[in-house]
Amino acid sequence: MLHPDRLFPVDPGTRTLARALYETVASAPIISPHGHTDPRWWGENPAFSDPAALFVTPDHYLTRMLTSQGVPFEALGIGAGAETDPRTIWRTFADHYHLFRGTPSRLWVDHALSEVFGVAQRLSPETADAAYDAIAEKLALPEFRPRALYDRFGIEVSTTTDSALDDLEQHRKAQASGWTGRVVPTYRPDAVTDPDVPGFVQNLDRLGELTGCDTGTWQGYLDAHRARRAFFAEMGATATDHGHATPRTADLPRAEAEALYDRLRAGRAAPGDAELFRAQMLTEMARMSAEDGLVMQIHSGSSRSHSDAVRARYGTDRGFDIPIPVSFTEALRPMLNAVGLTPGLQIILYTLDESTYSRELAPLAGVWPCLLLGPPWWFQDSYEGMTRFRQIATETAGFHNLAGFNDDTRALCSIPARHDVARRVDCAFLAGLVTTHRLEEDEAFEIIPLLTGDLARRAFRL
Repeated sequence: MLHPDRLFPVDPGTRTLARALYETVASAPIISPHGHTDPRWWGENPAFSDPAALFVTPDHYLTRMLTSQGVPFEALGIGAGAETDPRTIWRTFADHYHLFRGTPSRLWVDHALSEVFGVAQRLSPETADAAYDAIAEKLALPEFRPRALYDRFGIEVSTTTDSALDDLEQHRKAQASGWTGRVVPTYRPDAVTDPDVPGFVQNLDRLGELTGCDTGTWQGYLDAHRARRAFFAEMGATATDHGHATPRTADLPRAEAEALYDRLRAGRAAPGDAELFRAQMLTEMARMSAEDGLVMQIHSGSSRSHSDAVRARYGTDRGFDIPIPVSFTEALRPMLNAVGLTPGLQIILYTLDESTYSRELAPLAGVWPCLLLGPPWWFQDSYEGMTRFRQIATETAGFHNLAGFNDDTRALCSIPARHDVARRVDCAFLAGLVTTHRLEEDEAFEIIPLLTGDLARRAFRL
């Protein structure tokens, strides 16, 4: 299923160089600095129950395509009254596998089937049961449990994304287990910084309970964040993550910030208060990063849970997040003017609006010392998206103002596949620079390990 020269250039000379570059990093350790794997995998190391639970049900890249063609969530094991027979779910997936032709999901699944489970035939209705049986047989073995797969994949470090209210008990279990793998948490405070999150006021109460801080006051609320950030850092965290739809920031006078918080806390929000509070909290989080050294990540440009009905019935992260246009230059100005020149501050910017890469993000990262440009995210996490990113970002920001690659995945077996795609794209890009005489060959061999791991290690302080 996997051609050895996949994603490499067609031109023979450029392909030869790309192949040579790839050989130097093909088996390099995987740095996975931003992801969404289940912490229970690392704390309890459970066996995966079946192929459908491993591949299909939790992966919104797959479920969104299937639902777009009329496959109900229930047929994928999701929701009340859902199908409970994993083989039936798998067959449904296989019956519709042709829908993924030409998509990155096809590359990732083919890679996992072939390289991880030794499945030699393309998935189809005719091969579904044989593939299911081959995978299920291996999932029963100790070497296919999460920690063993982590070690087999050559992962050097991986991160989870965790609510500010999480007790991180699974991380504690993993650290106490004697296992040598390194999985660290990431501080995701959206539940207590976004007033539009259901249960926001109750979440503030819980934040106060966890920290012993008085979250009834603005100062107590900020102190609670500092306490939780310190706890996450003690557990190994090196970064925070903020999933705001827009990158708007604000730097209000203290009295205005206090009044804004009081209105929201009391349920008396005025129109625009929620967005203003999110904007203020991005600046406050940047200030805290300047204090404690946690790297700040901002993910913007996504309208999350676009279907109210899907969110109500099936929950979040079901594939209904849609890119929206955003602008960074003026939106980030208040935060950057407040703390952007602070030595040591590091902020990584992501977007789903790739039109901003050349217009705003690369120029911003190319001048502000605190900013790094994150890799293509979600809808651009593909051969074409990565290639466009390299073409339009590198010429302005260079390589050293980038944050390397991260896989941003919930699907464990797709981690090596995604990193392999990124490495092949980067080798093809560098080979093109050399054969068009914009780069010397020895420079390309110096740059490829940076793109493969060193930039991410530096960006996330790993």
